[in-house]
Amino acid sequence: MQAQTPNARPPRRGPLATLDRFARSSAAVERCDLCGVGLAVAHEHLAEPATRRLLCCCSACALLFSAQEAGRYRRVSPRCEPLPELQVPDGLWGRLGVPVGLAFFVHRSAPGGVMAVYPSPAGPLESPVAAEDWAALVAANAVLRDLEPDVEALLVNRTGGARDHFRVSLDRCYELIGLIRTHWQGFTGGPALWDGVGRFFAALRG
Repeated sequence: MQAQTPNARPPRRGPLATLDRFARSSAAVERCDLCGVGLAVAHEHLAEPATRRLLCCCSACALLFSAQEAGRYRRVSPRCEPLPELQVPDGLWGRLGVPVGLAFFVHRSAPGGVMAVYPSPAGPLESPVAAEDWAALVAANAVLRDLEPDVEALLVNRTGGARDHFRVSLDRCYELIGLIRTHWQGFTGGPALWDGVGRFFAALRG
């Protein structure tokens, strides 16, 4: 049996494997999770609601599998829309179940309901949002009424006094959490990490 180095990690499966791919060096060769063909740096994604996975895929697989009636995959169409007018009062934010200032909110068709997802050094953590609290947020912000389940999210940045809100495709959320998971240092993440997070949101605003 081949010996492993002390720092070697076994290949991850499920959502953490997706984050590993998003955080991988751009020099690495990405391959379609469905057919194995090589992918460009900018490529398609499919969401698998039942497992909460995000798959990297080629255009042919994205079209084929998302077109299947009652299929297991949903195509993630790229989207990034700043929402400068969106209002999240501090009192309501406190009821949304997020203990940090950085999170995204996505409606999960399985098991159902809105989930708050926020980063940690170990990967994403999820917390269910009470239906009445999400309804209050939507009532005050009509733009959230047609947020597409499983593939779109409300991304919120309240770190360092910021009040940034974006309607984004789910791949952008995974990109952010992959960045945080792989670059976190110490107890607070470290200045290099937060500089990277700042650049990420500056790019979204731009």
